Amino acid sequence: MTQTNPETVTNSPETQDATIPFLPVKELSPEQWSTQDFIQEHQIPGIPVVLRQGVSEPEWNLEYLESKIGSEKFLCRFYGQERQTLDKRQWQTIGSGIAAKCLSFFEYANLVRSGKAHREDIYLAKCPLATTPLANSPSLQALGPQFNLHKGITDFNLWAGAGGHTESLHYDTFDGTLIQLAGQKRVVLFPPSQLSNLYPFPLIGHLHHGLKLRSWFSQVYPDKPDFGAFPGLEEALKHRYEVILNPGDVLYLPVGWWHEVSALGEGFVCSANRFWAVFPRRRVLSQWSSWRTYFAFLLSMPFMSLKFIQALTKPNRKEELEKVLRMF
Repeated sequence: MTQTNPETVTNSPETQDATIPFLPVKELSPEQWSTQDFIQEHQIPGIPVVLRQGVSEPEWNLEYLESKIGSEKFLCRFYGQERQTLDKRQWQTIGSGIAAKCLSFFEYANLVRSGKAHREDIYLAKCPLATTPLANSPSLQALGPQFNLHKGITDFNLWAGAGGHTESLHYDTFDGTLIQLAGQKRVVLFPPSQLSNLYPFPLIGHLHHGLKLRSWFSQVYPDKPDFGAFPGLEEALKHRYEVILNPGDVLYLPVGWWHEVSALGEGFVCSANRFWAVFPRRRVLSQWSSWRTYFAFLLSMPFMSLKFIQALTKPNRKEELEKVLRMF
């Protein structure tokens, strides 16, 4: 993991602002890995770390995934090619609120091979693997004990598509592990302390949009800063970190850390993630970013209840209900 602004931020505690914790950002090989050191240096303080070659899965390319989950159906998100050119304040949907359609992996693989997935930014995101053969992959199952993560909040999810796709800057309210399995991804990171300087979407939007818009996403583009509209971003960029994940690498993402994840290159790129209960619990309870998310869910309930009732009346009720439930 590397800092992108070495002249303004260093890894020396003496040069860090007093309000910003010292961030001993590390990349470790399996030979350097110690679970006890991870607990003391990363889990307890809540600091990311990369375990290089932490899993030994075969490459999860299109052919391999077709052989394992070809007939499985997943909700594919249709982002659209113009989305990343818009001012985010014009967005009407974010994340799991993006328009989705149920396709088999065979069908999605054809979209990748034809180039349509790239042209129209069609992406397999947050697709549960619990009922597929991939859920039992030994090296994935070994991650919990290796990272002292013993209570999964979710099962493993698949994130896959053509190079060029970006999952926009946001934070999560659980600890996460991101496992790279084919191609490369770039992850841009900001610490939780930069919440206000990254201009999250306002909470009030949940009253009108439910979970189609999400207040834990940022309104800024880290690579295209608009300091006129977002002056605090200039300060946030001093605390920007970046990592390139290669197949087999695992990134530990503590609760509250902002991250933007981009699939690199022109080929197929695939990863899996899982969310875990936060330990120690004070890390989640002490962050305003976590409480914002809890309030957001409360504000979204009237809208989401209406969407749930509407889904029950549709002819394709099962698919529509899944779309609603996947927003949570």
